[in-house]
Amino acid sequence: MLLLTALGTLAQVRAAADELDRHDPSPADAVSWFEEKPGKFRLEVYVPTKQDGISVEAIVGAAAPELHLKTKKVAAKDWVAMSLEGLPAVRAGRFIVAGAHALRNEVGGRTKIWIEASEAFGTGHHGTTWGCLMALESVLRQRRVERVLDVGAGSGVLAIAAAKTGADALAIEIDARAAAIAEINTKQNKVANRVRVIAGDGARYIAGQQFDLVFANILMRPLIKLSPKLVPVVAPGGTLILSGLLQAQAPLVREAYANRGMQLVKQIPKEAWMTLVWKKPD
Repeated sequence: MLLLTALGTLAQVRAAADELDRHDPSPADAVSWFEEKPGKFRLEVYVPTKQDGISVEAIVGAAAPELHLKTKKVAAKDWVAMSLEGLPAVRAGRFIVAGAHALRNEVGGRTKIWIEASEAFGTGHHGTTWGCLMALESVLRQRRVERVLDVGAGSGVLAIAAAKTGADALAIEIDARAAAIAEINTKQNKVANRVRVIAGDGARYIAGQQFDLVFANILMRPLIKLSPKLVPVVAPGGTLILSGLLQAQAPLVREAYANRGMQLVKQIPKEAWMTLVWKKPD
């Protein structure tokens, strides 16, 4: 596996990352960017083959020709941990998400969520996970949440966050390895009695059920495709939190759910990403 990196301005790095995210299928296994120091941003792109690296160079070169990519080999099994190693704790409202090393030094009244870097998506650092946590914070300021569904649970961070506020959660993750990691995370966070993790599509587990809060942090196309299944499982007066989409993709998702009677109550942008918060009419 190869890691391609470049340093540049915010505009340059965002342009390159956005262009890579628009490609479907993408030559990249993962794309991330962050501020390395004031005014200087780093782009990191992981690719499985040299040919994919050449494709990434062409895409980045067209979107931001000022960026100069550097390439190095990394062990395939280590790429996620490398990309997240040493990341600081993430604060989102009342929640703080981090690995054990960072949580150890945290004091104060925030709700701690212990998530280590792994191949399961969801450490809180990504704009979509942060947006979902902030959306949960907004809901909790208005009412108590009791039954939660997390579709595409990844590391289980969202279900765990809800469980730590007293909710019972059903976390569905199609990837068996990620589901196993989510199971471990529920135990480490001492909420295994409140979070049920399902590996697979989970359709039969939610049929006929309703939840007062539903998360779906996946991708634009699955969000649109799943709208006929997700809307019915939101209880009247309940909340649906959607993410995993770029800001430019939000209008299509808004249309799909507005056409099914959902009311958009909030949009939470973060970097290139957007989280949509919906209410189902009583």
